[in-house]
Amino acid sequence: MFEDKTLKCKECGEDFVFTAGEQEFYQEKGFTNEPQRCKKCRDARKNANRAPKEMHDIVCAACGKPDQVPFIPRDDRPVYCKECLAKIKAEQA
Repeated sequence: MFEDKTLKCKECGEDFVFTAGEQEFYQEKGFTNEPQRCKKCRDARKNANRAPKEMHDIVCAACGKPDQVPFIPRDDRPVYCKECLAKIKAEQA
């Protein structure tokens, strides 16, 4: 029913593909207009007004390495660096 279409981004002028899957999604959501910007420009536009996250310094409870997290750490809970948190999540899976 749907076929991939090549569209031109109105922001950067680059060609981008409006895939059959995206077209189906647009139809399911009731969107009547095709996208006018490529993904890169849509993401940039979306993030332009977003305030950067405030980062907080921590010391990893597992390895002792300094890192930063996007939340205020609590004294009653351990906080891990990105690497240790990934290892812990992998072990739980």
